[in-house]
Order: sequence, then structure tokens, then C-alpha cells
Amino acid sequence: MHPDESIGRLSGLFGKTRVGYYSVSKEKMQERELTEHEIIHIVSEIREQAPGLGAYKLFLMLREVYSNKMVGRDKFYNLLHKKHLMLKPQRRRHTTNSNHNYRKYKNLIKGFIPSTPNQLWVADITYIDTDDGVCYLHLITDAFTHEIIGWTVSDNLMAVNTKTALGQAIEQAGNADLSHLIHHSDRGSQYCCNDYIALLKSVNTNISMTQDYKPTDNAIAERVNGIIKQEWIYRMKRPKNMDGAMHILKDIIYFYNNKRPHMSNMMKTPAEKRRNYVGC
Repeated sequence: MHPDESIGRLSGLFGKTRVGYYSVSKEKMQERELTEHEIIHIVSEIREQAPGLGAYKLFLMLREVYSNKMVGRDKFYNLLHKKHLMLKPQRRRHTTNSNHNYRKYKNLIKGFIPSTPNQLWVADITYIDTDDGVCYLHLITDAFTHEIIGWTVSDNLMAVNTKTALGQAIEQAGNADLSHLIHHSDRGSQYCCNDYIALLKSVNTNISMTQDYKPTDNAIAERVNGIIKQEWIYRMKRPKNMDGAMHILKDIIYFYNNKRPHMSNMMKTPAEKRRNYVGC
């Protein structure tokens, strides 16, 4: 950029010597530049699948690929800053729903920390905006692995859709004994209605519900909703319709379960934590 200035003078501006400049071989400089180029390329590819994935998780994923060739964390952050790839904070939106005459169950999980899969499932519903209007994502998450084990997208809040997500979760559990399982949700009519409760009771599951209207009463479910919205939905082009949302969410949930490291899992993916537990 400054061809009229000597290497010695330019190096001195940065507290370096002319000898120090030339001590870095051309091959090493090219290797470093190529590595940075490759890192940016991979970051861009990952961000296409997970546009809201944070810098630290990206760093861990790339370190798996590059091992000792990977740059340090601070240098990686500086590289993302330089390429305008650091995330900007997004404002989150909230929804609430609960006013009916169905039985409401007690909260069984205050202070409870699951130690195995299929010990605590958390359920929630969140909305997804599309060009055609709002649709709803119904989720069941295993609280131990943080794996999404049941989900569906619908254009309404009827309990039949919530039951579909629960049915998936029960099916993936296979022959596991669910008599020690706690199913925890808010007190929305979808979770309190007779059909949903009957399905839970058919597999001998213990039923737990929030007592207040605080997000912390169903924190893991709220966290999963937040991740899906903050790291993906709010950063992507709005889907055209419910079918488009379903297609997008299928890819999101696959990435969330199988590729995204979770801090609560000691930076393992949900699927990896489940496999490690069962010894697969």
C-alpha cells in the first residue's frame, strides 16, 4: 500500500525490525493467508446453515477442522470483526397463552436437575412469521441432552398439533420405560386438554406445569425457542408460507441437534451427549 516507503521504516512504525519482517518466509505468509481465507469461507458456509451461531461456537467447530493450524481465539475474533462477521444483538419477542377450565398440574421440577435422557421433557409453542401470516412451532425437548425430540409446524394452536410433537417424542423413546419421566409445560390449553393428558397418562408419564407466568418456570424450553429465533429465524429471509417454514425448520433442527455445540453440554451437540450416555 506504500511502495515509496522502505520496509525498515514501515516495520519500525509497528515496533518491528527489517530483519524480523524478512524472517517470516514467503511460504509461511502464504499459508497464513490461505488459512484465513479458508476460515472465512467455512464461517460463511456455516452461517448459511446457522446465521446466528456465535463466534465462540464457530471457533470450537473450526478448531475441530484445523486442529493446530487453527488460529487462536482472539485472532479468530479479530478476523470476524475485520470481515464484519460478528453478530449484532437481536431483540427477542415473547408470547403468552393460558385461560381455560382444564385441570392445571403442580410444578414438579423446582430445583430438579435431570441426570439421564428421558427423565425430563419440556414442551413449548412459539410462533413463526411467514408472508402468508403466522404459523406455530410445537416443540418437545429432552432437558438432559437439550435435543429436540418432537416437533411440528401448524397454522393454528389446536392441541392435535401439540399431540403430534408429543407422539414423535414417545416414538423416538422406543421401548424406554417412561414411568420416571416428567413432562413439563406451561398451563396452556393445548397441554391441559383431555386428549393431551390422556396420551401422557398412556405411557405413565408424570405431569408437571408452571405455576407462574415467568419464562424461568420453563427455562429450557424458552431457551430452545430463543436459540431457534435468535440464531436463525430473525436473521433469515421470512418464509413464504407454512410449508416454507416447515422446510427451513427441518434444516434448523437437524443442525441444532447434530452440529451445534451446547455450553450446557460441555460444548457437545445434543445428539453427541445422548450417544455418549447410552454408549453408542
